[in-house]
Amino acid sequence: MTEKSGPDRGPADFQGADDRKLEEWFVREVLPLEAGLIQFLRSGWRSKTDTEDLCQDVYVRVCDAARKEIPHPAKPFVFAVARNLLINRVRRDQIVSIEVVADLDTLGIPLDEPSPDRSVMARQELKKLQAALDRLPKRAREAVVLRKVEGLSYREIAARMGISEDTVSEYLTNGMTALADFLHGEFFIGANHE
Repeated sequence: MTEKSGPDRGPADFQGADDRKLEEWFVREVLPLEAGLIQFLRSGWRSKTDTEDLCQDVYVRVCDAARKEIPHPAKPFVFAVARNLLINRVRRDQIVSIEVVADLDTLGIPLDEPSPDRSVMARQELKKLQAALDRLPKRAREAVVLRKVEGLSYREIAARMGISEDTVSEYLTNGMTALADFLHGEFFIGANHE
């Protein structure tokens, strides 16, 4: 089954059994939100003529995310996607519109924002992780940061550090083991490969 996208209906890319489930979810959970979504997009964007395009962009992003895992409940997810899309557009166009962010609160849609306690705990965990990283040998720390923070491949790390991929693997193994030991209370830091 193929449907038109935009305010007329959902995405046109559904194929196969998994996509049939996705399409059923989309029609059942997302499309009924369309009137509120359009209202939200119109209230948050300066050009009313762009609303249909924005709605289509929201649908595409929602479906792309749902292909990995269908979000439950759908409503907060759809409106969070719409809010993020508007924020990205505002940033791109370098226009600051406080109403874009504020309108989500008036709709009464809960966001997945951490509580103050969770924020404090997360900051403490980050400090602990930074302390653990600081204790690693320089080259192991560099390899871990390039892999785990910057997301580089072994090949890219090897090229950047001027070492072999086997050495990258060794640095990562030693570095991750040492981090795990430190974070779990054992303060042994592996072999020093400066």
